[in-house]
This record gives sequence, structure tokens and C-alpha cells, in this order.
Amino acid sequence: MQSTGERTFLGHPIGLTTLATTELWERFSFYGMRAILVLYLIAPTTQTGAPGPGLGFAAGSAAAIYGSYNALVYLTPLAGGWIADRIIGARRSVLIGGIIIAGGHYLMAIPAQAMFWIGLLFIAGGTGLLKPNISSMVGDLYEGQPQSRRDSAFSIFYMGINIGAFTAPLVVGSLAQSFGWHWGFIAAGIGMTLAVIIYVLGGKSLHGAGKEPATPATRPEINRSLTITAIGFLIFLIALWIQGLFTDYSVNDVASVLAVTVVVIAILFFIKLFRTKGLTKTDKGKLRAFLALFIGAAMFWMIFDQAGSTLNIFAEQWTDRNVGSWVIPASWMQSINPLFIIAFSPVFAWLWIKLANRAPSTPLKFAIALIGIGLSFWIMILPGIAASEGKQSAMWWLISVYLLQTWAELLLSPTGLSASTTLAPVGMGSQILALWFLAVSVGDAVGGQLVEVFLGMGYGSFFAWFGAMAIALGIGYLFAVKWINRQMQE
Repeated sequence: MQSTGERTFLGHPIGLTTLATTELWERFSFYGMRAILVLYLIAPTTQTGAPGPGLGFAAGSAAAIYGSYNALVYLTPLAGGWIADRIIGARRSVLIGGIIIAGGHYLMAIPAQAMFWIGLLFIAGGTGLLKPNISSMVGDLYEGQPQSRRDSAFSIFYMGINIGAFTAPLVVGSLAQSFGWHWGFIAAGIGMTLAVIIYVLGGKSLHGAGKEPATPATRPEINRSLTITAIGFLIFLIALWIQGLFTDYSVNDVASVLAVTVVVIAILFFIKLFRTKGLTKTDKGKLRAFLALFIGAAMFWMIFDQAGSTLNIFAEQWTDRNVGSWVIPASWMQSINPLFIIAFSPVFAWLWIKLANRAPSTPLKFAIALIGIGLSFWIMILPGIAASEGKQSAMWWLISVYLLQTWAELLLSPTGLSASTTLAPVGMGSQILALWFLAVSVGDAVGGQLVEVFLGMGYGSFFAWFGAMAIALGIGYLFAVKWINRQMQE
């Protein structure tokens, strides 16, 4: 959609710069929250001096809440993508989503616990509108252009993501842990506000990208979707009420019901896909292969996203972060993975080109990634045992974990996203991509609940069990490689 004679940046339309910069600041706000959210949850309510009192949750409960929040963030794109495609278009979805996210951060800055929880819901809902649709607009800018230019554009877009992810913990974490938690929430809100301003000012450079819904829904379709949503929400409230008959309606209870809800949604989604009329034998084989990859992805993200919860808590409480007389803020440790991603992404891209047809197949990459993510947690068994004995461990343990997890991520994440596009039967591309993101939601929701169970046994047992689950599944994938390949190539 680039117009003739339009100004460019690095050979790309200015619209790409608008979207990449918007995404940079949106990721700044998201990773800023990732750096401080769980630390705020576990901070004592009686804490005096900077950063001030927190909410006083136990580590296991805080991890469960964080997992539920992350699950919501990756669940809402199912609705956000549909709203954009069928009702208001991607352009307005991104704008509305950005405003809602910024509002959520500012609500959290209000020193009232109710505002904190409402703010989290705002952020999750706004992300659902923004996250899937800003990426689709990048694709719209390159409609009809060679795949090489599209790949180059997404490389620049992905770099913006990682710049935001790298800088956020340093800025937001420093403000939160030095001056007060609510200053961190405000900083994340300012980042999102900058994203909205840049997006609005650069609107003209986007031309027609995402301006109208791709396939506008009819009024009956909208009413049916609203009815299904209302019924689903009612079922959730009933489940929460039943849970409350046996408990005290704590935040943990909401997290538990939400975890079950996310898993049920994933199961129903797959049942719906397999029952779609007109599927060929080849289509069903591709869906079976995708289901296998989905399970592996859910396990992977269940462990990978512990970086923002249990590993963040471990950095705060059981890691020696002293460098001379200076203590590195625990939140800064969240910048390590984005830094490694920036460093190693070109290496992996070069490696796959170099290996060409000798590169591992998709299921083999998944197997290696699962074993790698499991081994990253086994690295932490000895520091975990030391923590149970009241001893701190060196930072290099965590840095080693993040390095191994980065390599595993570069094996699984881009590979899985690419496989999602190739395995999708005709007319199911958007649904399969939505399911790929739902795998993150399932992993985070289930992981949050399992943390509460295993963390009670001590950090050593927690790291051992979580690592063992991933390694066992990875070994299972090694035996299933030929079967999955047959389903993919059938």
C-alpha cells in the first residue's frame, strides 16, 4: 500500500516506522509491568521507605496471580482480532486498545487496591485489541510485495519489540524500586501514552492499512457473538460462585477458575476446528500436527514465563546482586533475555540459511527447545536448595538460565509461528494464529496454579519437577518426530 514517491526509512515506508515505534512503547509498558508486578505483589504491606508497601502475597500466590494476568493478556486477542476483522477494523482497534492500556496503568498508580485490580483488567483487555492487530497492519503495508521485503519489515518490527523489552525493566524497575511502586506504574503508563501519540501523529503514513474491517459482520452475527460472550461470562461467574461456596472468594480463587476456563476454551476451540465441514484428510492431518505442537508450546511457555514471576522473586530474595557497594535491582534481570534475543537472533537466522535442508525439522526443533527449557530449570536446582537453607546464590546462575532459555525460545517461537501459517487449512489462518497465542495463555494459566503446589516443597523441588516435565515431554517429541512430520506433509 505504499504510494509512489513516498518518503522511506531504510528503504521501507514511513508507516512501518510508525507501527514499529508504537509497538516499541507498547512493549515498554508491558515489560515494565513484567519487571515489577510480582515484586509489588510479594512486598510486605508494612514495608517502610522506598519502594513502599506492597500487597503482601506469598511467593506461590503471587506467581499464580501473575500467571493468570499473563493468561488474560494472551486470551483477549481471540476477541480483539475478531472485533477488528468483523466490526471496527485494525486501525481503530489499535488506537482504542492503546488508550485502554494507558488508562489501566494510570489506574494502578492510584494508591487503592481496587484500582490496582481494575487496572490489570484494563491492560489485559486493551492488549487484546492492540497486540494482534498492529502486526496485521504491518502485513497490510506490504500487500502484493515480495516475501523478502515483508520478512525484512517484520525483522525491523521485531527489533522494536526487543528494544522496548530491554529498556523497560531498566527504567520502570529503577523508578519503582527506588522511588515507589506507583512511580513504576506511571512510567509504564507514560510509555503507553507515547505509543498512542506516535500512532495518532503517524496515522497518515499508514494509508489504508487496517482502516476497514476485512469481512464486516452482519447484525445477526454480532448479536450471536455477544450472546455467546455473555453466556460464557455467566458460566465463569457461576463457576466462581461455586468455588466461593468452599473458599473465601480470594484473588487466588479467581485465578484458579480462570485457569480452568482458559483450558476449557482451548479444548472447545480444537473440537470446533476438527468438526469444521469440508476438511480433507490432509487438513485433519495438519490439525493433528498443530495440536501436538500446541501442547509443546503450552509446556514451553509455562516454564519460560516464570521469568517474570518465580525467577523474578528468586532474583529479589535469593540472589546476590552486589557489584562492589552497588546492588543491581532485581527488576533489571528482566532485561537479560531481550538483550540475548537481540544478540542471537541474527546468529540463528544465519544458521538456518547455512544448514538449509539439513536444518532440524519443526517437531525436532520443538523437542530440542523443550529439553533446553527443562535443563534451564535444572540449572537452578542447586541454587534452589541453597535458598531453602537460607543462602543466596550468585547472579551467574540466573544469567545462565536466561541464556539457555533464549536459545530455546529462538528454536521454538519463530518456528511455531511459521508452522501455524503453513498448517492452517484454507480459511482457518486467523483461527490457527489465535490458537498459537492461546498456547501461551494455557501455559501461563496452568503454570500459575502448579507453582502454588510445587513451590510449597521448596525451590529445589520446584525447579526439579518443572524441569523434569519439560524434558520428559521433549523426549516424547523425539519419538514422535516422524509421526508429526507425516501429519504435516500428508
